[in-house]
Amino acid sequence: MSERGRDRKALRDEVYTRVFDDHWASVRHHIECVVDDDAEVTEIVSEVFLLAWSRLNPARPMGRVWLLRAAERRLRARTGRPMTVRTALDAVHLGVTGDSTPPGRVGQAEVIRALGVLTARERRIIMLTYWDGLAEGEIAELLRASESRVRTTLRRAQRRLRTELGLEGVASDDD
Repeated sequence: MSERGRDRKALRDEVYTRVFDDHWASVRHHIECVVDDDAEVTEIVSEVFLLAWSRLNPARPMGRVWLLRAAERRLRARTGRPMTVRTALDAVHLGVTGDSTPPGRVGQAEVIRALGVLTARERRIIMLTYWDGLAEGEIAELLRASESRVRTTLRRAQRRLRTELGLEGVASDDD
């Protein structure tokens, strides 16, 4: 191998390592929202990063949104698997109600019921916000929508959730 070829390989390895280190935890966390089996989570995360390696352009490395989009494609390819509901619902509950809600006032069953009144798009944006911790701009990029549309949908979904949960007067960090 020529010196130049080694330099390109070293650069590619370095860039991939940086992408992996920066985004592995986010991708894994995203997948854990849907997949209950730890071994399967690990397998899907590995598939996402194998795809990232095969498509890596060191001059333009992929970011978190690209990786989450790849994870979404892998998750859509699976069918009929159990879902980790408790922690995802806890994240939504905390995000919608804030810390000011008295413990036990709103339970998991109420959150599930409240999420059921949302449209699929509203639920998706709520989960990306509270479970994945994405900013509105990142959600817009992931969903290929305008940031203003994401912001409007998120606010509407938050209002609907609070109304369904009987928390209209409870302020959260989002207000």
